[in-house]
Amino acid sequence: MQKITRLGMAAATVLATAALCAPSVSAAPRTGDGYGHDGHHAVFVQTDNPAGNQIVAYRRAENGRLTQLRTYDTHGLGGVLDGSVADHLASQGSLTYDRRHALLYAVNAGSNTVSVFSVDGDRLALRQVIGSGGRFPVSVAVHDDDVYVLNALDGGSIQGYTIRHGRLHEEAGRHRRLGLDPNATPQFTNTPGQVGFTGDGSQLVVTTKANGSSLLVFNLRRSGAPARSAVTTSLPGAVPFAFVPNGRHGLFLAEAGTNAVATFTVHRDGTATQEAFAATGQSATCWIVASRDLLYASNAGSSTLSGFRASDHGRRLTPLGNTPTNPGTVDAATTPDGRYLYVQTGVNGIVDEFAVKRDGSLTRLGSHTVPGGIGGEGIVAP
Repeated sequence: MQKITRLGMAAATVLATAALCAPSVSAAPRTGDGYGHDGHHAVFVQTDNPAGNQIVAYRRAENGRLTQLRTYDTHGLGGVLDGSVADHLASQGSLTYDRRHALLYAVNAGSNTVSVFSVDGDRLALRQVIGSGGRFPVSVAVHDDDVYVLNALDGGSIQGYTIRHGRLHEEAGRHRRLGLDPNATPQFTNTPGQVGFTGDGSQLVVTTKANGSSLLVFNLRRSGAPARSAVTTSLPGAVPFAFVPNGRHGLFLAEAGTNAVATFTVHRDGTATQEAFAATGQSATCWIVASRDLLYASNAGSSTLSGFRASDHGRRLTPLGNTPTNPGTVDAATTPDGRYLYVQTGVNGIVDEFAVKRDGSLTRLGSHTVPGGIGGEGIVAP
């Protein structure tokens, strides 16, 4: 245990020196649900502005270029973790699109709330603002009619909800404390990074970053309620930050301590086993996005994206090289057809546009400054 603590602190120091540092597989959309149409040809970006959080809507043209349209107030405040620069929330999944219900979930870290918008093309309508069940919400996960929110402060917690008639309903039996050290500093390396479901929806995964350097897995009952405690897989020195599902029981994980992408299998008992590992050779590898067999990891310290091609069910990761971005590469999203990738860069609050070639290489299309978006996190491309 002492060894793990020293390694975790060493990795945290690396991240702090860099001073920098949601996408999940969704079910097919329902038809006739009355909640509006999906967000085809739209991109939504969250500002996480402490003076007032907003969602900026962009229209995506057939050639991938974006045009800013409207700005929507979340009726909540953004938040800033101590020690953060380019990534105020230090998390993935702070803005999450629910394709099944055509809903968009946005965390208001400074208000301890979550805003729920209905999505109709590139238009949003605020339906609800609800408490997050803890302090400083940073990540939202959805599978079928179940939603979980990850709260980062006070040792971390998760809170579960069900979706009924386009609104979230808090479930009292779905709150769990993570039991992390609430006093570990700096905050941005020692708060949990993401909550997400495995591909089949049977398990809920939380990354702890430097505060334990572990994967926490909650097995879910048929009702959707989590087990009373999580199964912990310690990854000394890895500083697991963000992930995307790989099939029904796998994960592609971005590790900030090793600056690498790793593949894990999550077993029925909640333990996790590493299957593959590939270093980015970059600094502060924190976020990851997937499009079919292609993976792109965001390296905030190097201001680059690292590409990989996954094969053999994720057991093989082939590096595709690094692509420069504007300073402070953070959250990213790909379009459903895999043709375009959009990445937030937090130092100046800019979204970079890229076309994805067949070989996985990226071609820059342009960039947009997001109003009030410095340090912002959260981007989706429905």
